[in-house]
Amino acid sequence: MHLSVRGLVEFLLRGGDIDNRIPAGADDAMQRGAQMHRRIQREAGPQYHAEVPLSFAYRFPDSDDEIVIDGRADGIFPGEGELATIDEIKSTFRPMRRIREPEKVHLSQAKCYAFIYANDEDLPEIGVRMTYVNLDTEEVKYFTETYSREEITIWFTALMEEYRKWAEYTAEARAKCAASIRQLSFPFPYREGQRELAEYVYRTIVHERKLFLNAPTGTGKTIATVFPALKAIGEEKADRIFYLTAKTLTRRVAEDTFSLLRERGALYCRGVTITARDKICVLEKANCNPDACPRAKGHYDRINDALYDMLMNEESMTRDVIARYADRHGVCPFEMSLDLSLFADAVICDYNYVFDPHVYLRRFFGEGGSQSKAVLLIDEAHNLIDRAREMYSAQLDRGEITSLRRRVKEVYPTLYKKLGTLNTKLLDIRKRLREEAGAPVLVLDDIQPLADAAARVQETLSSIMEKERRKDRLNPGAREPAAGMRYSLEEEKKEMQESLLECFFALSHFLLIYEKTDAEHYVIYAQEQDKDLVLYLFNVDPSQNLAECMDRGVASVLFSATLLPIQYHKRLLGGTKKDYEVYAKSVFDPRRMGLFIARDVTSKYSRRNDSEYERIGSAILSMVRQRYGNYLVFFPSYAFMRAALAAIRRRMETEGSDGVRLMEQRSDMREEDRNTFLSCFEISQDKESLVGCCVLGGAFSEGIDLRGDRLIGVIIVGTGIPQVCTEREILKEHFAAAGDNGYDYAYRFPGMNKVLQAAGRVIRTEEDTGFVALLDERFLTGSYRSLFPREWQGYEAYYSADLGRRVSSFWDEWL
Repeated sequence: MHLSVRGLVEFLLRGGDIDNRIPAGADDAMQRGAQMHRRIQREAGPQYHAEVPLSFAYRFPDSDDEIVIDGRADGIFPGEGELATIDEIKSTFRPMRRIREPEKVHLSQAKCYAFIYANDEDLPEIGVRMTYVNLDTEEVKYFTETYSREEITIWFTALMEEYRKWAEYTAEARAKCAASIRQLSFPFPYREGQRELAEYVYRTIVHERKLFLNAPTGTGKTIATVFPALKAIGEEKADRIFYLTAKTLTRRVAEDTFSLLRERGALYCRGVTITARDKICVLEKANCNPDACPRAKGHYDRINDALYDMLMNEESMTRDVIARYADRHGVCPFEMSLDLSLFADAVICDYNYVFDPHVYLRRFFGEGGSQSKAVLLIDEAHNLIDRAREMYSAQLDRGEITSLRRRVKEVYPTLYKKLGTLNTKLLDIRKRLREEAGAPVLVLDDIQPLADAAARVQETLSSIMEKERRKDRLNPGAREPAAGMRYSLEEEKKEMQESLLECFFALSHFLLIYEKTDAEHYVIYAQEQDKDLVLYLFNVDPSQNLAECMDRGVASVLFSATLLPIQYHKRLLGGTKKDYEVYAKSVFDPRRMGLFIARDVTSKYSRRNDSEYERIGSAILSMVRQRYGNYLVFFPSYAFMRAALAAIRRRMETEGSDGVRLMEQRSDMREEDRNTFLSCFEISQDKESLVGCCVLGGAFSEGIDLRGDRLIGVIIVGTGIPQVCTEREILKEHFAAAGDNGYDYAYRFPGMNKVLQAAGRVIRTEEDTGFVALLDERFLTGSYRSLFPREWQGYEAYYSADLGRRVSSFWDEWL
């Protein structure tokens, strides 16, 4: 068992409130703090050893279980005839006069390093120096202590005894998990090719590579990836699984798979599902501070009791289970789920918790630490390209900067001045853009002066918010005006705290992303929007960022039913030549899915007119009238859907509805609305045709599992090509310049993936029968046919007027 020094002391000694009013980086001073750390280390002299890795294998008395405690000391003065001293550096915005003694957690971290170093070097005594540095004034304050070997050993032993119950639980649970895995058998007879898939996954983990797996629906890819990953844990090739998804429904599939293995295979596996903060929060809107949320107040005083209660009683820690225990102990369910992940064998969560540069779980994937032994199972991996571009891109809106600047002029004059400098840099860029007559965007190479100005604003914001929060803490209620008193400056400051926080986070993200930019993976450009300027750091190629994240784990398996073309996905998802790729064979009888292509209609903009909508509407009606049942029809946009539906309804008014009922996706649907929409398809229809009209690439075009007769036909209008926009055009130009087909990378490949996902809704099991109709003549061109999966090679092409008759004959063959 491995445990970091920081993780140990923070887990045992934490206390107090959750408080989001201190922005990330204010107390810990992550960005400026790292620079200040390095400066202090450089100035300490040649005898000072910086960033020293330390490790100690600890055994409890009367136990054979070993815990490896490790970490990295900020600095060590080795002594060389004098007292050896551990140096622990902490940066802060707190005035030095208010720091009268080291914080307990900070000092304990230094004392752990002191214990390890004294043991390694067999020292009779050891010094500890706590170094606090103020990031505003750069003032430094030291606290020093000396401990005998006996003193520091007694202290460390007592600390470990406090951790003993957690260590014993972990050791017992891991042993129980490993023993159950060794006895675990695959819960079903293997489908054709499924054993080979599981072997590929296992070999990928053993060789610590990445596997890109295109596995059509029905190949059982979830169990074929989870089972070998568990086997790898049983043989100590890995220590936990992260099952990463883009959608809630896929998370439930993963939960069901682990539950199945527990029921059928007697698997013991502690699993936790991390649900987004906003979705599991007990408040109507998440606001994580002790003034707004009673769960936040004193959360860290209660959380360890809550964790122990749950771990002693639960194996499957799903959203509902976590919410129940969090309610019992009065703690935040989201933060509780993060802590539970430390004890889990399997963590089911969104992509964010591994890949997002702000949200990723540093307790497992911390930068600069040792490689995690986690296996990453990345489901529906085709979604990760656009998600990564979003996570690793940033923007700076001049309109928001100037708006905040106007508000702070009389309240925070220093901030007003620094925002003015930043605004000047943005105005210079806007001037250059306007000088480029007719150019929609201005591509930039060097924005370092602007980034420096943004960093100075961020530093000032951080200092202001820490001071304001300290003022609130020392004088609660001081900002409330007396009766009849006019609007005060203090009230004004309080009202703008949320705006300051939003600006701080926006600048933090912008500066973090700026540090990652390079010409190979990023395009920096400016564009006018709403008569003002927006500056973008656009991650056109996210492969490097994704690869760096995946390299923190032991192996990654990226799988999807639509990972085609596989080389395109492998490149943009961070694969290398040494990584593996597999195209799994479909287990379905291809004759059970009719694939029909209309050769005379299209969704091209040049052909969008009433007569085209009439032909498309007529074809849709003719197909859904051949057999009562549930159908989904996907359109390229809401506007296209409304125009086609108008044509369909006109025809129904003329010809009669003939048992056809239309349902329409709305752009403003909330989660409960989407669930209500889908629930209508849970019942097979034998007295009418229920036709769900949706937008391609939207909420209903993937992750929907309607088996058997709950869905018997999917009709797709158009090729799914994204709308032409600035970002897509930049992608096209970037990849064309790199020697690739820019149009394919920006438009055709992403569009075809939407089509494949939508088509995959209709055949979910080996017994399912249904048809897919592609209503666009472009599918018959070579550039699209080359993107068809193997199981689509038997497609048939017809004029739209003949599709109804072909669908009728298809049902005659199977009914």
